[in-house]
Formats: sequence, C-alpha cells, structure tokens
Amino acid sequence: MSSLQREALKNNLPPLPNRMATGTHSRFSGLVPRRNQRDYSVTFWDKYFDQKEDVLLGENKFRIYVTGNSGPLLLLLHGGGHSALSWAVFAKAISSMCTCIVAAIDFRGHGDTVTSDDYNMSAEVLARDIVGVCTTYFKDLPPTVLLGHSMGGAIAVHIAAQKYLPTLSGLAVIDVVEGTALDALSNMQNFLRSRPQQFRSIEHAIEWSIRSGQLKNVESAKVSMSGQLKRVSKNIQNHVPESTCTSGLSNISEDGQKTKPAECEVLHLKEEGFAYAWRVDLSKTEPHWRGWFQNMSSLFLSSPVPKLLLLAGVDRLDKELTIGQMQGKFQMQILGGCGHMVHEDIPDKVAEIITGFLIRQKLTEAKSSFQRHMPAC
Repeated sequence: MSSLQREALKNNLPPLPNRMATGTHSRFSGLVPRRNQRDYSVTFWDKYFDQKEDVLLGENKFRIYVTGNSGPLLLLLHGGGHSALSWAVFAKAISSMCTCIVAAIDFRGHGDTVTSDDYNMSAEVLARDIVGVCTTYFKDLPPTVLLGHSMGGAIAVHIAAQKYLPTLSGLAVIDVVEGTALDALSNMQNFLRSRPQQFRSIEHAIEWSIRSGQLKNVESAKVSMSGQLKRVSKNIQNHVPESTCTSGLSNISEDGQKTKPAECEVLHLKEEGFAYAWRVDLSKTEPHWRGWFQNMSSLFLSSPVPKLLLLAGVDRLDKELTIGQMQGKFQMQILGGCGHMVHEDIPDKVAEIITGFLIRQKLTEAKSSFQRHMPAC
C-alpha cells in the first residue's frame, strides 16, 4: 500500500484505485480484457423510479427522480461528484418496505441538472436550490424527512438548521462527520488526481468503480455511474497524461513480457472519436469544501427534529457528536461490510434502518415485506 493510500484511509477518504493483479489487463485502461467478465452493462433509471422530471427555477433546470405517491416525503441528497441515481437501488428497496414518496434531486453541477453557474456550490446556494425544487414540484408538502450522504448530508443539516422546510419531520445523515470531513480535505485533491480522468465507455467506468473498490455493489454501480459522467469528443479531449492511467505501471503482454507504459484512453479516443469524463470537476469546488462541513456537528445537534446518523465506522465520530450521542440527542447506527458509499454498497440494510426510523416517528406504516430492525445504538 502506498503512502498516499495509507494517508487516504487514515483520513476516511474513499478508497484509491487498486493496481490490477499481475498478469491481468484492465479494459478501461485500454489493454486486453479478461475472460469471463462480469456483466457491467448500464441499467436505466426507470427500473427504480416511477418518473423523472426537470424542474425550472428561473433559468436553471434541476433533474428530480420520484417514486411513490403517498405517505411522508423522503428527500434524498447525494454526495459530491455523484448524482441522484446513486440512490436508485435504495429507493426501490425502501419503497418495497414502507409507504412513502421518495424523491432524489441532482445538485447543481451534477447529473442532468443544468444551471447558469454550475460551480456556485456554497452550502447556502445548494440548500436554497433543493428547497426551491422541492416546494415547486410538491405543491402541498407532506411530512418531510431529509436523508443526505456525505456532502448531501451536510447540505441536509444546513436546510434543517435554517428551517427552510416547514414540514420537516426528520433528519438522517450518512457517513459524514464534521471533524473527520475537515481533516480529510487536505488530501482530497490527491485523491481526485488519483482517479482515471476518462473512460472509453460507461461500462468500463462501471468496471473500474467495482474493481478499484469505489463501490462494492455491482447493481448500484450499473445505474449510478452514468450519472457521474459526461461524453466528451475527440476534438475536446484527445490526450490523457500518463499520470492519469488507471494502472500506473508498464503493461504486461499475454506472454508475460513488459511493454511500454499504458496509453490509457488515448488509443480509444483515436479509434472511436469520444470518451467519457467526470460530469463535475470536483477540484474546482474546493473553495466551498470547508463551508459544507464547518459547524456541522452543532447544527445537527441543535435541529429540533428526530435525528439519525449512519456511519461506516465508529472512528468517524467526533467529540461533539460522541457527547451528543451519549446524551441521547440522536440515534446512531454503525454499519459494516461497506465503504463510504454506504447506501449503494448495502442499500437493503440502509432501507431497513430508515424504514424503522420512519415507523418509530409514526410517519409511515410498514409493508408486508419489511422485517423490523432493532437499532444498535
């Protein structure tokens, strides 16, 4: 493990891409594919949501995905660099467990949302965007529970603290804590540079996300990765620096001989004329990073609604939240068998916990497929 990887793990960053096993080749880096590959074909949104619509706020257009038509509103806010589709498998799972309306929104600069200033991503702007979309789409807001992951969790806390939603009835946050989030920011640019900058197809991006450890759930990767990418033409991006290659090593031919360093996607751009790059350049959002997370713990604890914190590891809990949890100010659940993308890696488990939370707050009723989950903390 490299020093960069050790430092990333130490600061609770998402995992860095893994090097490929010796003697094998990765299709997304332009080498010979393995035999007996898993199915990495794209799955579309309509398998998980009932409808998608674009909501206009002035000159800006925000994409929203919705499923269900009765019960409380579960408003889902994705993490930085991801999209509303990261909630797809979770949305289907929780819809089968309880009666609720599930809505997932693409933040500005993400997914299929298009604004006049995509990189104006201060916490206040993002919070007002979400509230504007929510109140425009839902004319009569039902009791609303905010559920946010990572950056989306921080924005959910800001919305709750500002009391922007009059029907807010609950707040749930997934794998984001002020202390560890702020500590991790110094290494975030290194993490972003470590990722491949483009892929020759969405299928190869899906494969990379699984084989690199970014995601552990193939079903979720097959629907969510397309929301993180945009198509770029050969004329716009016809060169990928060697430092962005997914292998970072000399190629190994089928006969075991070393060849020249991988040229990654350059070969495929020449052959096919296009590739797929990240939808949002997260490095450009750095001026807003600290504002997303600063003072988050106190804002979370001061929110008067019932609160739930889901974490991928107990080490992520900072001092202020530890004291608050001991005082019974919120419910906490520690989950194993997952990475930072908790709701994608184990969507059924997260759906069970959120369903139990909604039932305990008397916001919904369970469906026959739901097995009651007892909270661990």
